[in-house]
Amino acid sequence: MARSNTSRLRSIVALVAATIAAGALAQQQVYRYTDPEGRVVYSDRPPMGAAKDVQPKRLGANFIENDALPLAAREASQNYPVTLYTFNCGQICASAEGLLNKRGIPFTPVNVEEAKGAERLKALTGEMTAPVLQVGDKLVAKGFNEAKWQSLLDEAGYPKTLPPRTARPAAPKPEPAPASPQAKPVAPGGGYPKN
Repeated sequence: MARSNTSRLRSIVALVAATIAAGALAQQQVYRYTDPEGRVVYSDRPPMGAAKDVQPKRLGANFIENDALPLAAREASQNYPVTLYTFNCGQICASAEGLLNKRGIPFTPVNVEEAKGAERLKALTGEMTAPVLQVGDKLVAKGFNEAKWQSLLDEAGYPKTLPPRTARPAAPKPEPAPASPQAKPVAPGGGYPKN
């Protein structure tokens, strides 16, 4: 009798698992087609009537990408972007960059051995001594002093702990895309097929 109940239980569990799997597979089917008015439509239901160019599609796993930087670090980097003026100065410059990476702070490196970098450093400090940390427009620390640099970063609101990924030098900001002509506004509920 116990064996009979166990086999029934296994059958029920298998049936439930198969039903769930079938439902998950059915949810991944999407249809792309052109409706009679010429609009491209994506739907989880097969098209009715005079649809053209019907293409069944399968969707893969759904995932969300997010920014690994904590909110506090994103806000601080917007309000107080960090620039590190440096060159190949051995352990001191490596320690300066290491401090920023250890805290997970995005920064823009400026090589002062290059002419443009040297001009920027001279305009900022009036000197040609590096490393220099610039936090925002006003906070500048000449020479590597870990306590002072930590204090400036704290004052700007950067978190003290490393986020889930290591920091990298900040990528240059992309140029804004040229303005495109505005699309014709669609009345609320007016852009969908009526089934």
